[in-house]
Amino acid sequence: MVPILLALASILVWSTLALFTSQTASLPPLFSVGAALGIGGLAGLFRVRDWRIPPATLAVGVGGIFGYHALLFAAFRLAPAVEVNLINYLWPLLIVVLSPVYLRGFELRPGHAVGALLGLAGAFLVVGGGRFSLNPEGLPGHLMAAAAAFIWATYSLLTKRVPPFSTGAVGLFCLISGALSLALWAGLDLAATGSVRLPPMTGREALFLIFLGLGPMGLAFYTWDAALKRGDPRIIGSLAYLTPLLSTFNLVVAGGKTLTWATVAALALIMAGAVVGSYGGRRRTGGTA
Repeated sequence: MVPILLALASILVWSTLALFTSQTASLPPLFSVGAALGIGGLAGLFRVRDWRIPPATLAVGVGGIFGYHALLFAAFRLAPAVEVNLINYLWPLLIVVLSPVYLRGFELRPGHAVGALLGLAGAFLVVGGGRFSLNPEGLPGHLMAAAAAFIWATYSLLTKRVPPFSTGAVGLFCLISGALSLALWAGLDLAATGSVRLPPMTGREALFLIFLGLGPMGLAFYTWDAALKRGDPRIIGSLAYLTPLLSTFNLVVAGGKTLTWATVAALALIMAGAVVGSYGGRRRTGGTA
């Protein structure tokens, strides 16, 4: 039960990402990501003793967090946002289907596959409104979004495979990933304008940037790591489809969006997927590799 609660905590916090990001929309995306990850990393300084980890573990952590965000934001620059989001939400399905590839004792059963596919259908209704259309001109962006989904799923699973490390080390992953994001933003800005200047920012934008760093790009990474270390990734992957649904509800309640039939139908599909996926994971053989 504890891993499920930790996963749900991550999902609940991640559901605020779209709302908080919408309040910082005027800021350069890579700058926002870098600053927020930096804040999330600094929040973990009280566990700095846990930052002594093998280089391979550090590569997995930074490669997952930085690689995912860098590819995702690049995808948003090259393809329509709805199309990118649809492809991005393959990552919970990939966590489910790749579990037996990366980990021993987590074979894929029909219940897991059906639960993940129901969740994918629900996410499709939420993000795409029931419409599926990919513009061929956005193919580079589509490929980057798919790569981002693969990297996040791989990172999530490899944290169970590398030598055991404390969740406190996630602060180091965030801090280095934030520094790399800021360096990439600065490099692109220098190439485009010949100089690097901090973007103008209102007090409200700065406040929501802090919220991003402490919440969906900080705390959620810590609880996600703790959930995956302790729980069944096939079940957690099925639950992860609650993220776009709860995000939509947040936008309805606080952002003035309208609740549609697609959202209601998505709720039924995602909840059914979570139940089926959880039932399919009640037995397990062996341990991790």
